[in-house]
This record gives sequence, C-alpha cells and structure tokens, in this order.
Amino acid sequence: MQISTILNAKRTRAKIAGGSKKRLIETLAGIFSESDTGLDQTELFQHIFARERLGSTGIGGGIAIPHCRFNTEGATLCACVTLEEAIDFDAVDSKPVDLIFAMLVPENAEDEHLQTLAALAETLQRDDFVKRLRNCKTDEELFNVASGVN
Repeated sequence: MQISTILNAKRTRAKIAGGSKKRLIETLAGIFSESDTGLDQTELFQHIFARERLGSTGIGGGIAIPHCRFNTEGATLCACVTLEEAIDFDAVDSKPVDLIFAMLVPENAEDEHLQTLAALAETLQRDDFVKRLRNCKTDEELFNVASGVN
C-alpha cells in the first residue's frame, strides 16, 4: 500500500500541540472535516473516540493509528500528524505518542480496512522512515516524506 493513495497535503500537520488524547482526537476530526467536504466534525469525533474506547490504537514506539469506519463515500482517508510534545495515549508499550496516522475507512470495507491497517503498521516498523517523519518541521515536508515524494 502506498500512503500517498490515502493521504493528501490538507490532512497533514507537523509539530502541532496535542494536549491530551481526547483533544488530539478532536483535532483529527477537525482536520478530516476541514479537508473533506461533507464530513461532520462532531460525528467524526464520536466515531473515532468510540473506537478508541474499545482499545487503544497506540501501537508502541510513540506511534498511534486511531481509526474508525465512517461514510467516506467509498474512499479510505488518512491524516498524518506529529506533535510538539508526546502525549499519553494508553499505548501497548505505555510510552507517550508523538506520531499519528489516523484513518477513516468506508463502513462496508471490512477486508480493505484490515489490510490497510496492517500495511500501514508494517510501514511504520521502518525506523528510518519514522525518524524522517519525526524530523519534519513543516506540513509540506511531512506530507512529502509520508507520501514518499522525497
């Protein structure tokens, strides 16, 4: 899976304030609703937060992949965010999170959902890639690195 197929520059933010897990999810919902016309921010927040209550999507190593099913008109959407300061995310390794890839997957895309999550998690196992993402200072730089432009 190429991250560039699900991520766009409008959904990429470098070095933002995280605050708390709840605040970050609110921010992510805002990013999706601002960049994708027709997505309701409050409804997005509720879906992502409800999924997070089922179990943390903090996969370890300071990385989280919050996700949920949502009516995205058939498209999987991704947002990429790095934080100024890591926040507690109840990750599996109990380490704070500073790199987030959030995903919205179509409500009826069960297999695609799991395959996309697995591919993204595998990509985030590459230490060199993760280090480059964390070193990005601007939204544009983060988008270019995340999507494989440079």
